[in-house]
Amino acid sequence: MKDDYEVDENKQAAADVLFSYSKFAMACIGNQTRPTDMRLHLMKEISGLPTSLKRREASRAATSPDPLGESSSSGTARLDKVDSFRAL
Repeated sequence: MKDDYEVDENKQAAADVLFSYSKFAMACIGNQTRPTDMRLHLMKEISGLPTSLKRREASRAATSPDPLGESSSSGTARLDKVDSFRAL
């Protein structure tokens, strides 16, 4: 009986973590920012430090000719990440 309770408790804890991470991931997508930038922004905000969340496009456009900010070494066509999310 106690083992069943512990298993259910672990399952609920895992579901809670997944739910929280899903909200974080959706916030990153909605703000078009990298998870590392979002974490830094949130830590600064909690600490009371001045912060501004910059969209990834501004820094990416100046440094990378590839629209995804990644280099393509194979030369083959890749599925755009935005389009792959729309398919779901």
